[in-house]
Amino acid sequence: MTHALRFTEKDLRRLAGPRSFERGLGYLSAVARLEIGETAITATVDGTEAYEVQLTEDEDGGLTGRCDCPYGREGNFCKHGVAVGLTVLGQAGSVPRHRSAAASRTRLLDGWLESRTREELLGLVREQLADDRDLRRRLELRAAAAGEDTGIVRERVLHLLDTRPFARYGYVEYADAHAYGRQAAEAVTALRALTASGRAADAVEVAREALRSLGRAYGEIDDSDGLIGDVTADLAEAHLEACLTARPDPAETAEWLVAHLLDAANDATGIDLFDYRDVLGDPGLARARTLVVAAWRANPKGWAEKCLMERLLKADGDAVDALVEVHAADLAPNGHTHLVIARELEAAGRPHEAMEWAERGLRETAAEWGPDGALVAFVCERHQRAGRPADAVAVRRDVLRARPSLAAYQHLRTAAGAAGTWESDERPAALEVLKAVSRPRQGHRYGGSLLVDALLDDNDLPAAWQAAADGCADQRQWLALADRIRDRRPADALAVYLRWIEPLRRQTGDGTYEHLAELLLSARACHRALGTEAEFATYLAALRADQKRKRKLMTVLDRHGL
Repeated sequence: MTHALRFTEKDLRRLAGPRSFERGLGYLSAVARLEIGETAITATVDGTEAYEVQLTEDEDGGLTGRCDCPYGREGNFCKHGVAVGLTVLGQAGSVPRHRSAAASRTRLLDGWLESRTREELLGLVREQLADDRDLRRRLELRAAAAGEDTGIVRERVLHLLDTRPFARYGYVEYADAHAYGRQAAEAVTALRALTASGRAADAVEVAREALRSLGRAYGEIDDSDGLIGDVTADLAEAHLEACLTARPDPAETAEWLVAHLLDAANDATGIDLFDYRDVLGDPGLARARTLVVAAWRANPKGWAEKCLMERLLKADGDAVDALVEVHAADLAPNGHTHLVIARELEAAGRPHEAMEWAERGLRETAAEWGPDGALVAFVCERHQRAGRPADAVAVRRDVLRARPSLAAYQHLRTAAGAAGTWESDERPAALEVLKAVSRPRQGHRYGGSLLVDALLDDNDLPAAWQAAADGCADQRQWLALADRIRDRRPADALAVYLRWIEPLRRQTGDGTYEHLAELLLSARACHRALGTEAEFATYLAALRADQKRKRKLMTVLDRHGL
């Protein structure tokens, strides 16, 4: 069933972001070879090179975009995608007709293929095989899986998982990941065919090698879309299916599984030891437990050993004390492990011990790390629940003093507000802490003071303005202040905007031009509030005359009505 477009200009702006969206407007005339299919829209956009763009709508109306430009290869919805999307929206009324035509072509092709004889179809396939080496290799693999030569299957599976033909400079970039993923998926198909043909034991062995190969290659692939992760999960599932059919030796299987899971290079495969419970049976599970415990005792701080030991204990049920022992053997310097222990104890109905571990975590946090935010929240929430708001305030106060930040200030404000002590006691003291770490930043673009951020967050604009005037604000903070006071103090806001416009006159670049236009619009609003629009017109005319050689800037100013 054909349908109209589900996405809108608003969706394109959201996906691309304001900068890429605005830049996409300049590429509308560069869109060529537009083709509207049943679900996908493809086109070429002439930029630095001719880039291939594909937009795809899903059944829920979601839109995804792919482009082989450098920015698009990183997984971003780029300006070329915006240009194609806007071009299609410009002819939205004809989209149902185009999609209907695409569906008709598909039906025509299907009908024609169904009407061919076996010899004719074989001739077509052989013709394609002569020109397409990848297709030939995939069909050779399927033929081998249906035959008796496991060696060919193994060779072809490992070839399909080899990233080298797709890697540029030793890495599979986003633009090539989809092609690699489609090829790797053929390996999964072949393994399942091997199992279905009655050779599950062979499939188990080949799948083990395949998992090892793909696990090691995964870190060299840009899998922003998760396609390779899906293939990896399917490969692990194919291995499990082969094991369930072949029923390999339980002890040997347990040894392979534990070794596989302890190897950090295999993280991407996502295998869970207990998915193999039916394959291992009691003897295999017993062997796995022995191996896991031995590995953890030999290396209690190893990440893989800890995770596997934790998984084993949780699967065994009531083993809280053993879990605590596992985690306590390697305590994180920011108290995160203390929090993990506290949550396990609380879930087991031991809240007092949980709180002891959590508070111990706060005490033992290394000064250079600071406490884990979730640990602080855990302790404060328990104090609040127990009717001890003053204790929660004390924790938040200590955190602010030890590691001043806007977030710490906000959390203290919330806790003290609930306790009724914010304005009278905590706020003045907290602001003194922030003053002590704030330094004059007059003329700086970045690195403003915490004091100004906190006062802005409190909406204490007079105090924020005074702190900024004392030299404790960067460009971001000055402009935020100007935006907030513009309606009530347009003259002060105007002075800020003009101050930051001046250095932009000496700079170039799309981002600079957009920023300059935004500041000019703000300055114009101030002049309107002051009744001095003629003065702004004179200023703008002088700026345009001075900058007239920057054609892109002139285009941006025109677009904004300046």
